Amino acid sequence: MSSSSSSIPPSEIIKNRYLGFLIWQSLATAPIHLLLSPSPRLLSFLLLHLSLLLLSLSLFLLSSPHPHPSAPPPLLLSSLLKSLIAGGGSSPSSADARHRSRRTLASAAFLLASAMSGSLAVAAVAGRRGGVLEAGAAGAVLGLGFGADYLYRRRWVFGFPIIQRTLYYSFKMGLSSSAKQALKLSTVSFFSSTVLMIFLPDQFKSKTTRVQFIIQLIYFYVGMSAVSFCWELSHHLLQVMHTKRCSFAPPQGSAAAETNPSEPLLEALEQSSPRSLLQYLAYLDLCMVSESNVEPWRRAAFFEETGETYRRIISVCLRPLEQLTSRLAEGLEGISKDKSDMLSQQLISPTDSYGDSRLHEAFNDLQVCTWSARTVAALTARSRWEDRYGVAQLTSCNSTVVSTLLCTLMAVEVCLGKKTSPQPAQFMGPANIRWATGSTGRRDIQTATPSKRECPLW
Repeated sequence: MSSSSSSIPPSEIIKNRYLGFLIWQSLATAPIHLLLSPSPRLLSFLLLHLSLLLLSLSLFLLSSPHPHPSAPPPLLLSSLLKSLIAGGGSSPSSADARHRSRRTLASAAFLLASAMSGSLAVAAVAGRRGGVLEAGAAGAVLGLGFGADYLYRRRWVFGFPIIQRTLYYSFKMGLSSSAKQALKLSTVSFFSSTVLMIFLPDQFKSKTTRVQFIIQLIYFYVGMSAVSFCWELSHHLLQVMHTKRCSFAPPQGSAAAETNPSEPLLEALEQSSPRSLLQYLAYLDLCMVSESNVEPWRRAAFFEETGETYRRIISVCLRPLEQLTSRLAEGLEGISKDKSDMLSQQLISPTDSYGDSRLHEAFNDLQVCTWSARTVAALTARSRWEDRYGVAQLTSCNSTVVSTLLCTLMAVEVCLGKKTSPQPAQFMGPANIRWATGSTGRRDIQTATPSKRECPLW
């Protein structure tokens, strides 16, 4: 499944997807409200959709394809004090601390928005029959539970599916899991809110009999389950809408498709913000075009006669792999160079051996690195019979691709403990791999072979 962006500017793609998400969310949640209230009031209907709009906006602002790390409370406090006393700093460490602090504040704002949304939603669904104040308190507990679970399990990270399906089929596949998760969340929140209502002071309780209190609890549980199910559907729909493939290409047969069909894709790859959703969608589109036969005319345009398009594509794909290798080398520099210490590190399981946080964060771009490796591998293999002008050989991209892939593979294997090396940061790099290349007869094309000093593993 693909969504063409030929007539849509790249800056409008994400906005249009969010608007489409809001429309589908309203269509999915309206029947749930009608089932709970056969004769619904306009006020409760508007309150429910207002709460869903608040939650959807907070979900959209918090969600990201890149798992940005947050700052612990001590680091958050120290960064705030530094910004107040010294007026901030321009060093990479201070910039990273500010970024982590912003993510922490965004998480706190998301918790607050979830509590407010839950209070409004449960009050709108079950407040008329169970008491508005009690329903609002139960909804706040539900919202806090949803927000805490959302942050703890990092559900705000976009997970791109391996197989791209239609919107309807992808949405249908997540209905059962959304219902199970909603039932778990509503049950835990219901018991927590019930305990809270029991121990509330008498001045905050409504005067009801025991039977009325039990009926009130039933209404609360049904309302909380319905609201939780709406939230889970919203989360699933947000993931489905924003992770489907987007085709960065002009319409086939147009003038742009005949002259330079790869320019929209290259602009999205090179000019979009790093680690943004638009950049991730561009890498996904490039990977699918390179591997599959969905749009072979676009892949044929990669091997145009000048070789500039192919060189730019390979350069864009090798950059994340080189950055991954560099980060792994920096993280491995902190490990002791003593051989016994290195062997003891490798005897520990991979999940326990990452004592340094830099090794954890080096794999945050794993999705882009995976797409990049698959793209360059597929293009290198297909260049044997699809490259009519021999641009892959003339630009020396094939040797650069193989060298970079081997360098990244060795870095990952040393990090995971699959290779024994007393000096993990100084194993073979791409510049040390020699290739027997003959005279190509063309020297006007700049090669992308890295120098020895540029390799992070030397």
